[in-house]
Amino acid sequence: MRHRGRLVAWSALAGFLLTVIWSAPFVDRVIGDNVANAMLGHDAKATPLDGVLAGIAFAFVTGLAGSFTACNIAVFGVVTPLVDQGRAKPRWRDSMRALGWICAGAVGVSALYGAVVAIVGTSMPQFATTASVAGVLSPRQVQSMVVFGLIGVAFTYLGLAAVRLVPDPFARIRRRHPAVPLVVMGVLIGALLIGRPFPLFRMMFRHAAESGNVLYGMSAFVLQSLGNLVIAGVVFLVLAHGTGGRVQRWLAAKPGRTERITASAFLVFGVFTLLYWVLRSLGRAGLIWYPAIGW
Repeated sequence: MRHRGRLVAWSALAGFLLTVIWSAPFVDRVIGDNVANAMLGHDAKATPLDGVLAGIAFAFVTGLAGSFTACNIAVFGVVTPLVDQGRAKPRWRDSMRALGWICAGAVGVSALYGAVVAIVGTSMPQFATTASVAGVLSPRQVQSMVVFGLIGVAFTYLGLAAVRLVPDPFARIRRRHPAVPLVVMGVLIGALLIGRPFPLFRMMFRHAAESGNVLYGMSAFVLQSLGNLVIAGVVFLVLAHGTGGRVQRWLAAKPGRTERITASAFLVFGVFTLLYWVLRSLGRAGLIWYPAIGW
């Protein structure tokens, strides 16, 4: 129990420190905007979306470009549990099936949300363009805080469950339906879109909401969600298959190593998501003091 408590403490500290040093302008503009501009061949923010096909291409590209934004970084928490599949040398079929279950969960949530946006999106908080006012939380900010706060709590709980400090929510169902935990992680990833404030995402959001086209809204949001998963999926496949099984053998070399690393990944990204989108958001609004390095 002492060692598990130490792991939780260090992981939580790492998540907190990440919120302190995180630079949204650098990640959103320098990385996100430049990647989107390079892939689209024009200024993504300055060029209006002209039609459904342009909106669909924009959705996938900006999903990929936004992989490292604060509203998507939790995706990388699922890489470690994916790598260990109980085999010294995992099969491609098993790896693609695992990715498929995660994508299924993400697609289900993002498709549903895309349909809602196309029907009622113009009256939703994410549609608003009003600038934030110091000392006041806008409905858009509240939505982000609630959604990402809940996702952060979920990832944190999964981290604690991985080291058996709290009950495993999948203990019973995993025996009969081993894919359920992967689908649930996909659902959490798809739910990231519900509170996402990334400017390029909101541009797509507004276009889908104004179109009123349910099929377009569903397609755009699904592609945005899949774009968010691409880099994490590539990292997983490289670790699982590009190392000749060395990563799996290293994980299996010491009892409990996989559980500890899985727990640490979930805890770091869970604590980061929770603190960044709740406490640091309150700090940005001037409602509380929260330590942050401006760069």
